[in-house]
Amino acid sequence: MAEIKIEKKKRVWPWIAVLLVIAAIIYYIYFVDHQVQSGNSVEVENTSSAQ
Repeated sequence: MAEIKIEKKKRVWPWIAVLLVIAAIIYYIYFVDHQVQSGNSVEVENTSSAQ
C-alpha cells in the first residue's frame, strides 16, 4: 500500500493579528500625531502700516 502523508493546515490567525497590530501602530503614528499639530494653528493678521 502507498503511504499518504497528511500535513496539518498552517494557522492564519496569528498572521492576521500581527497585521492588525502593525496597521494600528501606523494609524496611530500617522493620523493621531498630525491631528494634534493641526489643531493648534492660529492666524495672525499684520496690522502695521509701512508708510
